[in-house]
Amino acid sequence: MFADKTLNQSTTLRRRGYTTSLTYALSLLTTACLLLFTGSHIPGANAAAVMSVDLGTEWMKVGVVSPGVPMEIALNRESKRKTPVILAFRDGLRTFGEDAVTVGIREPSAAYGYLLDLLGKTIDNPIVDLYRKRFPYYEIIADPDRNTVVFKKSDTEQFSVEELVAQILVKAKEFAQESTSQPITECVLTVPGYFGQAEREALLTAAELANLKVLQLINDFTAVALNYGVFHRAEINETAQYYIFFDMGAYKTSAAVVSYQLMKDKVTKETNPVVQVLGVGYDRTLGGLELQLRLRDYLAAEFNAMKKTKTDVTKSPRALAKLFKEAGRVKNVLSANNDHFAQIENLLEDHDFKVQVTREKLEELGADLWPRVVKPLEQALAASGLSLDTISQVIIFGGGTRVPKVQEILKQAINQELGKSLNADEAATMGAVYKAADLATGFKVKKFIVKDAVVFPIQVTFKRDPGDGNAVRQVKRVLFGHMNSYPQKKVITFNKHTEDFDFHVHYGDLSHLSAEEISYIGSLNISHVELEKVKELIEQNQNEVIESKGIKAYFTLDDSGIFRCVGVEFIYEKQKEDEGTLAKLGNTISKLFSKDETKDDPESEGENGDAEKFDSTKSESETAEKREEKDTKATNKTEETKSADEKVKLAAKNYTIKLVTVKEPVQHKITQLFTRPLAGESYEKAVEKLTSINAVESDRNRLESALNALESHVVEIQQKLGEEEYAKCASPEEKEKILELCSSISDWLYEDHENPTPEMYEQRLKDLKKLTNVFLARHWEHAERPDALKAFDGMIDGATKFLNSARNLTKASNPEKDVFTEIEIETLSKAIREASDWKKSESKAQQQLKRHDEVRLTVKDITDKMSLLDREVKYMVNKIKIWKPKVKPTKKTKKDTKTEDAAGYSEGGSGSGANVDDPTKDEQSEAENIVNEGEEQVIDAPTTEDNKEKATPKPSPTEDHTPRSEL
Repeated sequence: MFADKTLNQSTTLRRRGYTTSLTYALSLLTTACLLLFTGSHIPGANAAAVMSVDLGTEWMKVGVVSPGVPMEIALNRESKRKTPVILAFRDGLRTFGEDAVTVGIREPSAAYGYLLDLLGKTIDNPIVDLYRKRFPYYEIIADPDRNTVVFKKSDTEQFSVEELVAQILVKAKEFAQESTSQPITECVLTVPGYFGQAEREALLTAAELANLKVLQLINDFTAVALNYGVFHRAEINETAQYYIFFDMGAYKTSAAVVSYQLMKDKVTKETNPVVQVLGVGYDRTLGGLELQLRLRDYLAAEFNAMKKTKTDVTKSPRALAKLFKEAGRVKNVLSANNDHFAQIENLLEDHDFKVQVTREKLEELGADLWPRVVKPLEQALAASGLSLDTISQVIIFGGGTRVPKVQEILKQAINQELGKSLNADEAATMGAVYKAADLATGFKVKKFIVKDAVVFPIQVTFKRDPGDGNAVRQVKRVLFGHMNSYPQKKVITFNKHTEDFDFHVHYGDLSHLSAEEISYIGSLNISHVELEKVKELIEQNQNEVIESKGIKAYFTLDDSGIFRCVGVEFIYEKQKEDEGTLAKLGNTISKLFSKDETKDDPESEGENGDAEKFDSTKSESETAEKREEKDTKATNKTEETKSADEKVKLAAKNYTIKLVTVKEPVQHKITQLFTRPLAGESYEKAVEKLTSINAVESDRNRLESALNALESHVVEIQQKLGEEEYAKCASPEEKEKILELCSSISDWLYEDHENPTPEMYEQRLKDLKKLTNVFLARHWEHAERPDALKAFDGMIDGATKFLNSARNLTKASNPEKDVFTEIEIETLSKAIREASDWKKSESKAQQQLKRHDEVRLTVKDITDKMSLLDREVKYMVNKIKIWKPKVKPTKKTKKDTKTEDAAGYSEGGSGSGANVDDPTKDEQSEAENIVNEGEEQVIDAPTTEDNKEKATPKPSPTEDHTPRSEL
C-alpha cells in the first residue's frame, strides 16, 4: 500500500513537468525517505482553528475556520454536511448520528434526541410534559438536587440533559478537528432567540463539560442575518434597509426584523456596516416535528385499522420508533410530490405495512397548525414598530420552510415573493463561524457590527421607605426593555437606603406573550441580591466634608445574552485641599510683611485658601510707596498693612475646594432564582462520567482501527504477491515466509479472543510489515529508477551543452571573452565524465541483478550524483550572470571625457556597464539558453541584477568610459 502511495506521488510529479529536473529527483529522494517513517500529522504549535456549531433540535452543522483555510462546513464520518443530533448507549458503547438512529429503531429508549429545549427546564415545566407525550418510551425522572430532567436508562445509567448535550458537542469538536487537522478549543454556538437565562447558562455548562470555551452564544436568526449581510456588504449604505428572516425548523418557528446600515463609530470614527435586530416573534412548539408526529399517529391508526394483529401498535416502542422514522421520510418526500407510499417491513409481529399518503392528507393533519405559521412574523413586525411595506424582502430558511403549504401561507400574508437566496441548512452555521473568526485571536475579518435585541425584558424590584411615616412601597426599574439592543451595561443608584436592603431581578412586562408561552419560560425570577453592612459603611464615611452619592449597582447583558450583576459600590465625594497651592499662598503673603512681622503672625498662612492666581501684591505696594514718599514712616507702614489685608482676603476668595469621588465596594450576596446550572459535586461527577465514556470510546476506536489495518494489510499483501510485478521483488524464501505469516494471521483473526486489546493487533501488523516492507521497497526502487535515470541523463546532456559553449568563453579561446578559467572548465568536464561513467557502470551492474536481489543502484544514489553535478553547473551559471566585459579606454580631450563621464552617470547611474553594449552578448545568451533548457537546473541561481550589486564594484569618477555610439 505504501509503495503504491509513493508511486502515485511520483506520477503526480511527472505530470507537473518535473521529469527532467533536479527538483523531481530530489522529490523522489524525499518520497523514498518516507518509506522509513510512518506517523500522523502534528498540528503547528500556533494553530488557532475555531468552530461554530448550529445545534438544532434535529440536525447539527459544524463550521470551521483555520489559518490559510476559508470558512467551510466540517464533514462527519460519513462525509455528510449535517448530522442527526442523537446519542445512543447500548451494550456499554456510545454511538452518535446515523449509527444512533439505527440503535434507536431497535431500542428507542436507549437513543436520546430532541434535547435542546429541555435545557434549563425543571421537571414540572409544560415543555417536559409535551416531550413525554411525544416520546412515551423514555423514563424521565427529576434530579434530586436541581429538580431538572434526568433520563434513566437503568439503575446504573442516568444522564442529565447537560451531559447529553456535552457529548454532542464533543462529537462536533471531533468533526472540526478532523476537518482542520488542528486542535480546537474555542467555538460560537447558535441558540434559539427565545432562550432565557436558565437555558443559556445550561448550554454554557454543557460546553464546559466538553472542554470548549464559548466565545459567544448567538441567536440563530442573528447568525443568519450576519451571514446574509457579509455576502451582501456592497449593497449596504447609510440608508437603513429592512428585512425579515423567517425560520421554521424541526422544533420551533421564529421571525426577526433586522436592519442593515452603514454607521460611523463615535470613538474610532470608522464607518462599518451594522446589522441590528429590531423585532422578534416565535412559536416554540410549531415546527416540522409536530407535523411528523401527527403523520406518525395517522400511520399507526391506519395500521391498527387493518387489524393484522390484536396488539395496539402504539404500545410497542420499537414499532412506534419505526413509524416515526417513516413519517419523517414521507413528510420530506411530500414536499416535492403529491403522494407517496409509506411502507415498513416487519412493523409488528412480522406484519408489513404499506399505505398511500397524499399531500392533501398531510395538510389536513396539520389543519390547526397553518394559522399559527404567520403569527411569529406578525409579532416581529409589531415589536419592531415597522409596517410590511417598509420591508425589502422576507427571506426564509430552515427545513420546515420547504413545506409547500408554509410557503403558500407566507406569500399570501406578505403579498410578495419569498426570498430563497440563503442555504436553508447552513446559513446560521456560516454566520456563526464568521463571528467566531472575528472573536478569535489569529484571524482578521472585515468588521461587521452585530446588535441583538432583548426578547424578555429584565427589571429590578426593591422596597423604599419614603421616610414620612407612610407605608414602605415597592419600586420597579426597567434595566433592559423589550427589544433593547445588547450587549449593554446599566447602573441603578439607590440613594435613599441607609440600612441593609435587598432587591430582586426578574423578567419584566411579558404582556406581548401568551399565558402558555409564559408558562414555558419557567421561573420568571432571575436573581436575588442582598446588600450587607451598608449602615456601617455609610457611618465610616460620613462627616462634614463627605457628600453621599448613593449606592450604585452595576449590571451587564453581554453579547451572549447572559445577565450579570457585576458589582455594588457606595459612592461619595469628599474635599481634598491642595497643599501645594496653600504653600504658594503663604509665600505670597509673607512678602507683604517684614521678616519679624511674618514670624509673629502664625495664623496668616493657615486662614487662607487657594491663592494660585494671587501673585502681584509686592509690585502694587511698591507703587504705593512712590506715590506717598513724602509721608511719614508710620503712615507708610499703615498703608502697607492695609494693602496686605486686602490681598489676603482676595486670596481666600479665589481658593477653590477640590472634590474627589470615592468608590467603596459593598458586600453583597447573589442568589440565582432560575434553574440552577450543574455545579459543585454534581458537576465533578458529570466530568468523571464523560471522561470514562470518552475513554471507552477511544479504546474501542483504536481497537477497530488496529483490527481493520491488520486485516487490510494481510489482504493487500496476498493480492500483491499474486501479481508478477511484485512477486519478482521477493525471493522464493521471502515469499513463502510472508504468505505463511499472512495465513497464520488470517486464521488468528477469525478466532474468538477474550478481551482483545489494540496492542495485540498492532504488534502483529508491525511483525508483518517488517517482512513486507523489504520487497515493497525493492518494487518502489525498480519502479522509480527509470524516471530518476531519465532525469540524470537530461542533466548530463544539459551540462555537456553548457560546457561546449563555456569553452568559447575562456581567455585561451577568446581573450575578449575570458569568463571562465581553464581550471573551471576542466573541473566541470571531469564532473560530467565521472557522472556519465558512474551511471553507465552502475546501470550495467544493476541490470545483471534479479529483481529480488539487494538493490545496487538506488534512487538516493542517483540524486546524490545529480546534486554534485548540479553544484558545478550552478557555480558557472552564476559566474556568467555576473561577468562583464572589460571596457576599452579611448583617447579624448579632457573636456570631452568629463562631459561623457557626466552623461554616463546620468544615464546609467553607475558608470560603464549600465548602458554599454555587451560584445559577448550573443554567446553569453547562447550559454544561458542552453542551461535554461532544463529550467530546474538553476532553481536557486541569483538574478543578474542581484549579482551586479553584490559582485560589481562601482567605478571611480576618473575612470574612462567608452560611449555606446563608438562600440
